[in-house]
Amino acid sequence: MNNSPKICVVGSSNYDLVANTDRIPQIGETIIGNTFLKVFGGKGANQAVTAAKLGADVTMITKLGTDSFGQETIQNYKNCKMSTEFIYTTDKASSGIAAISVDKEGGNSIIVIPGANNLLTVEEVEKARKAIAGSSVLICQLEVPLDITKKAMQIAKEEGVTTIFNPSPAPAFGIPSDLYELTDIICPNETETELLTGIKVNCAEDAEKAGRILLKKGVKKVVMTLGEKGSMVITEKSVEFSPCRQVKAVDTTGAGDCFLGSYAYFSSIGFEDAEVLRRANYVASISVQTAGAQPSLPLASDLPDEIMK
Repeated sequence: MNNSPKICVVGSSNYDLVANTDRIPQIGETIIGNTFLKVFGGKGANQAVTAAKLGADVTMITKLGTDSFGQETIQNYKNCKMSTEFIYTTDKASSGIAAISVDKEGGNSIIVIPGANNLLTVEEVEKARKAIAGSSVLICQLEVPLDITKKAMQIAKEEGVTTIFNPSPAPAFGIPSDLYELTDIICPNETETELLTGIKVNCAEDAEKAGRILLKKGVKKVVMTLGEKGSMVITEKSVEFSPCRQVKAVDTTGAGDCFLGSYAYFSSIGFEDAEVLRRANYVASISVQTAGAQPSLPLASDLPDEIMK
């Protein structure tokens, strides 16, 4: 098996401003928080850093402001041994920011201000074609403009690269049909699945039914995250469910991203679906036990041999 797969991520880079509180405030309410953190985040960045920490050779394609947040983010990518060749900068917007409230149960409420993420252009993605073409997997989400995600996935398809699409944040207007057709593997959570299919996922049967709808839209495989219950893979021929071990959640921010980055890594090195789910579930369960998105992402050296070998 290849333990250093090449993975490319086109997506968002954010700086997370995290307030830890006993509970999330209601509208119009002011409450006193407990602690405050500044950490690196963004869906694309979290997924990329997860894969890099596990041992993948990762290229991130993103756009940052020329502010201190952007400078620190670039250094963070370098510290994670990721390629920064196609990280673009602009002085026309700030780096992306996420304002996050986390309650004592680990639940969160998030406001994302995209900033420079919204200024990534299709021309800049085209310039990175060689990085996409040289990867085994491309991961995309929706924290950058839709045309950027579509362009990246079109390039991947033209170059024979497997595409993984995380439809998050799921738009109220749905996903264009041609984007489904560019997707090999779609990875929604329960909420996103309901928005895309109209089916509320309360059990495994609901998840499978919703997954079948997504398959009919043109994707090859559905990888659905089910929170603390685990995850599921649905294809035309099979369904695999993997439960998640029960842990005490401190902060669930970035858990889905951690799962997806792990899924991309373990699937790229050749494991079958059931084993990929088991390992990705485990890595995600580690992440929820520490505060912050990227600070919670484990290194390969922190994980047991049964997960990494």
